[in-house]
Amino acid sequence: MSVGFFDVNNRRTGGLEVVFPGWTDGDERICVYSPHDDDAIIGAGYAMRAAMDAGAEVHVLVACDGACGYSTPEEKPGIVERRRRETVDCYRAFGVPEENVMFLSFPDFSAIQYVGRLLDPSREGHFRTTVTELRKRRITRILAPNHYHEHIDHLATFLMAAYDAPQAGDEHSVDWAKPYPVRSVAQYSVWAEMDPEDALVAGRDVRLRGDVVAIADGEVERGVMEGIRRYPSQAAIIADLMEQRKARLLSDGRFIEVYRRFDPRPKFDFGPYKELIGKSGC
Repeated sequence: MSVGFFDVNNRRTGGLEVVFPGWTDGDERICVYSPHDDDAIIGAGYAMRAAMDAGAEVHVLVACDGACGYSTPEEKPGIVERRRRETVDCYRAFGVPEENVMFLSFPDFSAIQYVGRLLDPSREGHFRTTVTELRKRRITRILAPNHYHEHIDHLATFLMAAYDAPQAGDEHSVDWAKPYPVRSVAQYSVWAEMDPEDALVAGRDVRLRGDVVAIADGEVERGVMEGIRRYPSQAAIIADLMEQRKARLLSDGRFIEVYRRFDPRPKFDFGPYKELIGKSGC
């Protein structure tokens, strides 16, 4: 199996270092934040496959419980337990061991209200659990879901990933687990376009909203499809999404997946302001 990466900005190809700068074989652990259980393999399967082939650990953090993932009334009873079993089966078949799949179990279509540490004095939000797991599992890279025009649970899970990433390495709440820094974050899309403002800010063609393209051979795509088929409960719900995967096909039989590198804590650049003041003679 083969997965390569294309840097859209620099028009060059390479390995995992394209999507994860400074990638180090043998010392990497990726956590894919998945709003719903099947989103990670649908949207980030190629990067997951490339990472595992490079010897990295892959972990999947599932935000929602799947309670709304039924297509007929008869399927509603027991759907949460069924989805959980299917999830373990899917990722295990793809190469992710069961112990590397984490479940936050927030209610479907409701994850946004769980973003944060304390929801009220009696309930905790996502923050302590996720930051603790990132630290304990020594996660080095995060794949965050697209926040733009996909689903409110995708927005919520993006916010979790974006703000968890720097906090995992910060020296606070050290009784939870020893801080461990996340090295970089990238964003993946399950089905919707990424935010056009990102391309505008970067001065790129607005049609190219991602900045990294994973290029995978047919065997990798078949492996992803096999994993997705481990969700028989989702057959009707994701039928259109599966049909859309044909749009990933290149003329030479390979398939593509798009990512965007994302800095969750960009430093403020005072340089342009200092330069402006210097030129103005103030």
